Amino acid sequence: MSKLTIGDVAPDFTVAGTDGTNHRDYTLSDYRGRTVVLVFYPADNSPVCTVQLGDYNTHFGELAGAGAQVLALSPQSLESHDEFHAAHGPFEFPLLADEDKAAGAMYGILGPLGFYRRSIFVVGPSGVIGYAHRSITSLSYQPAEAIIAAVENTL
Repeated sequence: MSKLTIGDVAPDFTVAGTDGTNHRDYTLSDYRGRTVVLVFYPADNSPVCTVQLGDYNTHFGELAGAGAQVLALSPQSLESHDEFHAAHGPFEFPLLADEDKAAGAMYGILGPLGFYRRSIFVVGPSGVIGYAHRSITSLSYQPAEAIIAAVENTL
């Protein structure tokens, strides 16, 4: 699939996730009518991912106040996500286990070797992508302030 960009309809998906305690399926279209921030991150417990999700967690109130629901996806298992929640959370948003990388593939965020590229998509209430960012290197991420601005511009 070609890379999604601003103005494209966000592909729907259903992925198992955890809030650190409870496991359930999360479906993107269930959030229609709300803005959703999709955070694709490479790995639980890695240094940059830990800082990135910690930054978003710290600013979660501002994101939620702007009307956004955060969904963070990586290819690790629910058990790995639960451990990540316990060690570095609790996170105010669910961690989704895209173990087969199907959601990542739909969003065009897989690198040449099949690894997740750190990426952010802001999906507006109508299901259209209002912001898209894919990191070229896995060592950098979009700070929470940039995501909050993207959410505010997508409303």
